[in-house]
Amino acid sequence: MKKQFKLTQEGINELQAEHKLLVSDRSEVADRIKTAREFGDLSENAEYSAARQDQDRAESRISEIENILANVEVIKAPKGDSKVQLGSKVSLKSTDGKTKQFQVVGTVEADPMNGKISDESPIGKALLGKKNGDDIELKTPAETTTYKITSIA
Repeated sequence: MKKQFKLTQEGINELQAEHKLLVSDRSEVADRIKTAREFGDLSENAEYSAARQDQDRAESRISEIENILANVEVIKAPKGDSKVQLGSKVSLKSTDGKTKQFQVVGTVEADPMNGKISDESPIGKALLGKKNGDDIELKTPAETTTYKITSIA
């Protein structure tokens, strides 16, 4: 059974753009390999080795993206904002007034530095199924903070 990857339409668009860029760069990498081959002995040719590694990385990523896009399940925008679910944008406020905003997404699209958290992460699991006004505890290695859900979109 193939794994389904859950992505928002925005995440799908980003992967398609990355795929297009990688495919368009193939000829440049091939030219680098061709040029490096002309330097002679391949066993001691650092330029050739580096170009081949770049090609391998790019081809692996292209295959990975193609697999994800072939098995993607689009996360639809949640209808109604009664409970936190996959795709929800959640605003939180701590007891000391700090605010945080997260969007709950699939693991492929997760980017915690930009507020996109995986539904499988501790924060994502804590948020799923909660309602507006509910309290949640976010545990980090440094501290445990209680937040109140102020809005769900």
